[in-house]
Amino acid sequence: MTQSRLESQLAFILEIDKLKRILRQTPITGPERRQENDAEHSWHLALMASVLAEYSPAPVDLLRVVRMVLVHDVVEIDAGDTFAYDAAAYSDKEERERRAARRIFGLLPEDQSAAIWSLWEEFEAMATPESRYANALDRVQPLLLNYQTGGGSWAKHRVTRAQVYKRMEPVKHGAPALWPVIERIVEDAHQKGWLPE
Repeated sequence: MTQSRLESQLAFILEIDKLKRILRQTPITGPERRQENDAEHSWHLALMASVLAEYSPAPVDLLRVVRMVLVHDVVEIDAGDTFAYDAAAYSDKEERERRAARRIFGLLPEDQSAAIWSLWEEFEAMATPESRYANALDRVQPLLLNYQTGGGSWAKHRVTRAQVYKRMEPVKHGAPALWPVIERIVEDAHQKGWLPE
């Protein structure tokens, strides 16, 4: 017996609930200082996309951006979170994530699987105004949380100022109006000792 369209969609919906279990290195703000999970991160980005849309240098399809940021980390259910400043973990990141995308997106009916796969690949390629804007937000969000938590994962992993600037490069293209904010935060974090040279 073949699986119905609805059964396939529900299987995907239940599978992506696992995103709530994938912990990121970035702490949330607030007194408990626990690690943020991928579902919280994706939700935060989706709301940021709406609030900060005026800072995209080109007009963007906001619904496309929101859908992109909601699916961009789904692959981490299988691939795990790769810490932004872990060069060794990046060596096989693409392979792990592509394998995960095939399995997880493959749970959906073919048309929806292709659409989500396309959004995920667009995000990864950073070649459209929407994907550049989405990637800029994906860099800004943890920067804000790390700064608000006294250095957060930067301090824990001894991340340097130069590493943060390199990681923030997509902001220059996806939301250049936010770059002065990035510089102000990074320099202040450096002055406070959270980001060494």
